[in-house]
Amino acid sequence: MTMTLEQLLARDGRLIYKISGISMEPMLRQNRDLVMIRVPEERLKKYDVALYKRGSSYVLHRVIAVREDHYLIRGDNTYVLENVPDSVVLGVLTMFRRKGREIKVTDKGYLFYARFWTAIYPMRWCLYWEKRAFRSIARRLRLR
Repeated sequence: MTMTLEQLLARDGRLIYKISGISMEPMLRQNRDLVMIRVPEERLKKYDVALYKRGSSYVLHRVIAVREDHYLIRGDNTYVLENVPDSVVLGVLTMFRRKGREIKVTDKGYLFYARFWTAIYPMRWCLYWEKRAFRSIARRLRLR
């Protein structure tokens, strides 16, 4: 019998797994990087990476803002902000392993990345939509 992530977290208090999906690139690469998740001991903070459940799917995205009873969360490689209630948050990222190197969320380099990547979101958003608009125009003009 396969255990769910909730069951593993309830049993062990933490879990380690290889991520799938591209929503947390460039920080996390699918089918390559391992993440360590633990059960939160307190409410999450801005820049934490939360594991939560959306329907029947598990999602690992960054906390952008903390509200009274929910979080505003977005993947590092996505452009949609989600309202995520406390009740669906299962865990929080504590460490990830890339190419044999363990990176803790308390490391200075990681903390710089989290703040920087979040701060430049408006610029990334503009570039994303400009790129989409250019592709649309190119299709209409049959340049692509």
